[in-house]
Amino acid sequence: MIVRKSADHRKTEIVSTMLRLADELGPDRLTTKAVADAVGLTQPAIFRHFPTKQALWAAVAKEITDKMTSAWAEVMQNNTAPKDRVTGLILVQLSQIEARPAIPAILFSRELHVENDNLRQSVLALMTQLTTHLATDLAKGQEAGIFRTDLAPKDGAFLLVSLLQGLAIRWSLSGKAFSLGDEGKRLLATQIKLFSDNKLSEQVL
Repeated sequence: MIVRKSADHRKTEIVSTMLRLADELGPDRLTTKAVADAVGLTQPAIFRHFPTKQALWAAVAKEITDKMTSAWAEVMQNNTAPKDRVTGLILVQLSQIEARPAIPAILFSRELHVENDNLRQSVLALMTQLTTHLATDLAKGQEAGIFRTDLAPKDGAFLLVSLLQGLAIRWSLSGKAFSLGDEGKRLLATQIKLFSDNKLSEQVL
């Protein structure tokens, strides 16, 4: 007896396959035919669930956004100290990238930068949201005497996001040859110390 999958189940399966293939093939080489073949459907069947390729990418962006914002909310709910929240946000973001390794490739894809403005805007909004969370907690940390007061919170947030992106790209280019979480902890500890220690920061600068 063949059990037909529900439309929602099919959509979830298609989006998950899209993310997997974006990592394996690269976002710019990914076609709806490749997705259809991997899922075991025809292209017309894919388009019954997602009327355009842009709509499919929008669903991918929503999947990434939902997972990340949920993970951030959990970190912020479970940590009250600003330093712990900053650390937690960065580490959970790295775990999200490890779980969805297509993300670094999507960030630098032609699909995002040239062909799909909605995808670009979705990713930009997500990055802005993370930057805002980090800047808010850096400012709270300054008020609590944890972080150096001559650090502009927004600049500190940009530095942390840059650390994330650079590490994710290096991890991707290396063929995922190292633990993203372990390397992230090591580099983040150095960055947090620079944010916290005025004397050490002056020596480095």
